[in-house]
Amino acid sequence: MNNNGRIVALDVGSKRIGVASANVVARLATPLKTLEVGDDIYEQICNLLAAETAVGLVVGLPRGMQGQDTAQTEFVQKFAADFRQHITIPLYWQDEAVTSVLSEAALKAKKGSYVKGDIDALAATIILEDFLANNQEFKG
Repeated sequence: MNNNGRIVALDVGSKRIGVASANVVARLATPLKTLEVGDDIYEQICNLLAAETAVGLVVGLPRGMQGQDTAQTEFVQKFAADFRQHITIPLYWQDEAVTSVLSEAALKAKKGSYVKGDIDALAATIILEDFLANNQEFKG
């Protein structure tokens, strides 16, 4: 992995995709944006990866509470398999257990207003933080 760029994480949903990024060296993940899923979603993500000078892509892998595959697991795996044909950078998986719940709780704790897209972008940030903390390739 080239450590001179950014790594981008996706929290993939059927309606929205939360996006976060981090400098590979600094390893500080921040919410980037939320993309609305449409016919051009692969193009939107490719443009975002180019703009971020991404050297890696992390995709959150949803699982059931006992770690089993669910319909959402299969949806995300198919999405990533289809999207992989559009990129040349490495794609990594990260367990995303309860990231949406954690991100919504964090936003509620701030006592400000937020929309569902904010939850998705923050969930992507948590996915990326977990990936960076647990992946030896990215430890300082």
